[in-house]
Amino acid sequence: MAAMFGDPPMSLPAPSARSRVRRLPDRGRYDRDTIAAILDEGLVAHVAAAGAGEAVVVPMAYGREGDRLYLHGSPASRTLRALAQGAPACATVTLLDGLVLARSAFHSSMNYRSVVVLGRAERLEGDAKLAGLRAVTEHLAPGRWDELRPPTAKELGATAVVAMDLREAAAKVRTGPPHDEPRDLAHPVWAGVVPLRGAVGAPQADSAVPPGTAPSPSVTGWSRPGWERLG
Repeated sequence: MAAMFGDPPMSLPAPSARSRVRRLPDRGRYDRDTIAAILDEGLVAHVAAAGAGEAVVVPMAYGREGDRLYLHGSPASRTLRALAQGAPACATVTLLDGLVLARSAFHSSMNYRSVVVLGRAERLEGDAKLAGLRAVTEHLAPGRWDELRPPTAKELGATAVVAMDLREAAAKVRTGPPHDEPRDLAHPVWAGVVPLRGAVGAPQADSAVPPGTAPSPSVTGWSRPGWERLG
């Protein structure tokens, strides 16, 4: 894997013909650092698998460790069943950084960072399954796994966990202002970028938390790059 993701980032070829960015290829990124950073900042992957019946894209929590993407869900899910059986799959993660408001609808866009992962998933069992669940939990709230009670055998049986290799992963990134046509620059309307970022609110305890119980470090320390903390 290190050879595929080596330096410098912009000199890397696509890992395969099907994962190569074709539309605006200069926005393609294939280095490990860019791909890992986007996956680590995101929270939701949209996943589709061939052979899952009708065309369905399912939002899923996920986690990354090394060059593996972990997904989990109900064994009854058509998508999870197809993934567990090794069907061709695609997982995408997208981060929105801004609205790009141009002087024409055609050139209006968004600044974004996205990753597309292609391949086939592997069903995990035993210790590997537990490690996958830990990766997902730690991705959503770092430090949370060690604060929780261990999962029961019944809970593990009611959860399917799969892993996708990041061998065929590609990122696509747009930054900067609008790219208006020269003839449109005199059009009397504001144009530019409206930055977007997330916000973290104050923790809200459920009714069963004993009075005086403080939020744990995984709660008080929760953050994502660029997100604002409220309250």
